[in-house]
Amino acid sequence: MNIISLQIEIFILIFVGYVLSKLQVIDIRLRKGLSNLVLKVVLPASIIQSFELEMTFEILVSCIWVLIASVLIQLLYAFCNLFLWKKQNNPDHRICLQYATMVSNAGFMGMPIAQAAFGAQGLLYSSIFLIPQRIAMWSVGLSLFSKKTSKKELISKVLFHPCIVALGIGVLLMLAEMHGFQMPESIDRSLAAIGGCSTALSMIVIGSILSEVHFSEFLDQTSLWYSAIRTIILPLIILIGCQMVGFSGLGMAVCVLESAMPAPSTVVMLAEGYDRTPLFASRLVFVSTIFSLITLPVWMVFLSGF
Repeated sequence: MNIISLQIEIFILIFVGYVLSKLQVIDIRLRKGLSNLVLKVVLPASIIQSFELEMTFEILVSCIWVLIASVLIQLLYAFCNLFLWKKQNNPDHRICLQYATMVSNAGFMGMPIAQAAFGAQGLLYSSIFLIPQRIAMWSVGLSLFSKKTSKKELISKVLFHPCIVALGIGVLLMLAEMHGFQMPESIDRSLAAIGGCSTALSMIVIGSILSEVHFSEFLDQTSLWYSAIRTIILPLIILIGCQMVGFSGLGMAVCVLESAMPAPSTVVMLAEGYDRTPLFASRLVFVSTIFSLITLPVWMVFLSGF
């Protein structure tokens, strides 16, 4: 019942964003500002706070398993991209599909949901899970749109991404707390207040993005097929793979949940920046996000059993 209540809350927040955008309370400029606020301030604050738990040997081992699983999942995505979209005649559409297969909305949408569903430990595993994906999205992913990605640019985008920086700060704080250091209460409460906005702001922004795509475009066959792969087939393959190698528990549940997230909003930004049919990219985000509103509650209820 708690998970169903959470999903209703998420749906309401997305609907609020949708309505606010239709009423022009949230315009493109404000949405971009809110997106930057979430990615550069709110989510990093949540990540730092997620390390404020008693680190046991079991949690440490699970973190390692999550990292290994995430690397293998990225290899699975790369393998799928070799054949999934070969018959796509439009090269720009194919690039968008390949990128959106390799990268999900696990950061912007997945982290707040993991935190809301599984607490601080779920957010911790989610932030670990995202490390390989962020490396892939700024290397292979960016190279799909532009062949001019330099190693310096790649390293800069990965190492200095606010969420990766927050991950490093969180690890340092965790190690410091093991040696008796306690974060000042005022700072701790400030981080909690900022991080507590992540789910609401993220879902409102997603709702405002969805408001720009017409429902008539929902019936696009390619977008429907992609959405089924992204939110149902791939996470099901990952779940079976985890069970086969004996990886279970909360770490496994977070990996499957994050892999069931829809297409990322970055595919629209890159398609716009490199003139690769941004309307088609928007459709992928729209349709897969609508799919996820149906599939995520099922995944969350099922994974709660682990």
